[in-house]
Amino acid sequence: MAAVNASLLSKLPTAAIGRTPETYSPSPNVTFRPRTLLSSWLGTKSFSLQSSSLRPRPLKVRLAAATVSLSLPTAKPETVSSPESIPKWSSRAIKSFGMSELEARKLKFSTTGTEALLMGILVEGTSLAAKFLRASGITLTKVREEAIKLVGKADMFYFSPEHPPLTEEAQRVLDWAIDQKIKSGKVSLVFSESVFVGDGGETTTSYLLLGIWLEANSPGHKILATLGFNDEKVKQLETLLSEPGVDDD
Repeated sequence: MAAVNASLLSKLPTAAIGRTPETYSPSPNVTFRPRTLLSSWLGTKSFSLQSSSLRPRPLKVRLAAATVSLSLPTAKPETVSSPESIPKWSSRAIKSFGMSELEARKLKFSTTGTEALLMGILVEGTSLAAKFLRASGITLTKVREEAIKLVGKADMFYFSPEHPPLTEEAQRVLDWAIDQKIKSGKVSLVFSESVFVGDGGETTTSYLLLGIWLEANSPGHKILATLGFNDEKVKQLETLLSEPGVDDD
């Protein structure tokens, strides 16, 4: 065995003996070919290490297409008989509607009513209607408390559906808003009065708020009245909306 080790050591370059790998430098007569890979099991063909087959390929990123619905539920299918006639809602109005469903689920309500639509406007919080409500002293906490008083507290073991269905009153609010948007080129009579659409011709959260107020026997209307909202507030909102340069949504 010692003879074999001695034989192997004799074949190494003398400069490499006694040196660590970090300090080892090959003898000038030793030639390395890092760019060519030869192996009997790979065949006789040589492969360049710089071959495109060995280069890392760029990752192919699959772009996910996001689709945002611009329509809310309607009980009047004739209004959406063609793509061109689909009523468009503003992004804040759509978000408010989504938040209203979430609020209904949080309170374990079986349906999404006008009280939930009102809460949705306040949860979204950035629309003109939401700002107007807060400026009038109507907050999300107050509306929640009044909603529980009117609708009642659900059983703790009850679970709301993922999308609580709209009550008839809430559906009428949405349909009223759409009707006013369709009837008006830009402005039409409603109260004394004007109905307004967004700068892009979209139906805004202001429509939702006005529609809730028009449903006189609905929980949403009763909550607004209890918290100090009245016809005078409606006129103030209309006056604000009619001012030039005001962004409705």
